[in-house]
Amino acid sequence: MSHPENVKILAFVGLAGSGKSAAIEYLAAKGFPKVYFGGVIYDAMRQASIDITPESQTKFREEIREREGKDFVVKRIIEQINDLINAGQHRILADGIYSWTEYKIMKKAFPGELTLIAVVTPKKLRHHRLAHRPERPFTDTEANMRDWTEIENLEKGGPIAIADHYIINDGDMEKLHAQVDAELQNIDFYA
Repeated sequence: MSHPENVKILAFVGLAGSGKSAAIEYLAAKGFPKVYFGGVIYDAMRQASIDITPESQTKFREEIREREGKDFVVKRIIEQINDLINAGQHRILADGIYSWTEYKIMKKAFPGELTLIAVVTPKKLRHHRLAHRPERPFTDTEANMRDWTEIENLEKGGPIAIADHYIINDGDMEKLHAQVDAELQNIDFYA
């Protein structure tokens, strides 16, 4: 599909607790539209009348990808992005590419338009954040299990390893926002 010139899609990746959603929320508050990979899973779980818990979410994500294909989520995200582009949007945020398969499909669907930014945080700090978040806090054991599941079963390490840019999120929100702004100015996302 041919897109208008000057379309930029910015995808953030990172393990749970890294701050990728905080970076996306910061940019969405500036008015940039976003698509949310996890939202596709949540919508499918609600349609199947499944309660959303960390355990059910992980199980469902793996089962639906096995049943419907590893591209189940990304196909719906591509539709959402194309709808935004067709509506005249030229700067779009993508929250949460989960797998190597999703990354490859996104790169093929949006050649030259997709930029991948990995938000990386030391494990101990990520787990601390996960334990203290208001919604769905994780114990250290749950956080470790989530890390391993995302790396082993969902191929999440690949997109993080191949990212175009990295933000080391080891400080406060002000520092994260400043780093996001600097990266986006470097790639002319704000232009």
